[in-house]
Amino acid sequence: MEPTLFGHPFAAYCQKVLIAFYEAEAPFRFRVLTDPDTAAEFRSLWPVQRMPILIEDGRTLMESTVIIEHLALTRPAARPLLPADPHDALAVRTMDRIFDNYIMTPMQAIVFDRLREEGNRDPYGVAQARRLLDTTYAWLDDTLAGKSWAAGEGFSLADCAAAPSLFYADWVHPIDPGLERLRGYRQRLLERSSFAHVVDEARPYRTLFPGGAPDRD
Repeated sequence: MEPTLFGHPFAAYCQKVLIAFYEAEAPFRFRVLTDPDTAAEFRSLWPVQRMPILIEDGRTLMESTVIIEHLALTRPAARPLLPADPHDALAVRTMDRIFDNYIMTPMQAIVFDRLREEGNRDPYGVAQARRLLDTTYAWLDDTLAGKSWAAGEGFSLADCAAAPSLFYADWVHPIDPGLERLRGYRQRLLERSSFAHVVDEARPYRTLFPGGAPDRD
C-alpha cells in the first residue's frame, strides 16, 4: 500500500516532506486537510495537529525530519538525502536544525502574529524574530561560501528544510540584497525541479498567506 501523507500543499513543513518525496520519485497518497473527513481522521491520529504526518505499514510518523529520514531508510535506491558517512550526515542534520529553528520558527512567529487580533499582537516578539532572521541570514551567507547546497555539493535533507523556510522568510522579512550567496542559494532552490513542483502545487493557495503574498517567486 502506498504511504499516506496528511497535510496541505501551502504549509511549509509539508513542503519540506513533499520535496523529499519528489526527490525520491516515491509514490504516495496526499490527503489534504481541507476535506472535513480527512481533517477529523488527522486529529484522531495526532491530537497535537501539527502537519505533516505519514502513515505507512501501520506506523504513524510525525515531524518532517523524521519522515524524511524514514524515506531514506525505506527507499535506499532513491537519491540519498543523508550521506552514508556519519560525520557528513551529522553536518546535514545540523543544517536541517538551523533552518527549522532559526529561519522557519521566527518566520512563523511573524506570520502567526499577523493572524492575531490587533490588541493581542506581540510587537516585541516580532522584533525579536526579525533580529534572529537577520543574524541567521548573515551566518548562512558566510557558511554557504564555496557550497552549491546547504551542507556541500549534494542536495540533502538540509536543503529540503531550507527551501520552504527561506521561501517564506524572504516574503515576510526580505533577505538583504548584499547577502548575495544566500540570495543565490534561495534562487537555486527555486530552480530545483522538486521544489519548483512544490511551489507550483501551492500557487493556487497564495491568497491564504497572512498579509498577502508578494507578486514574485
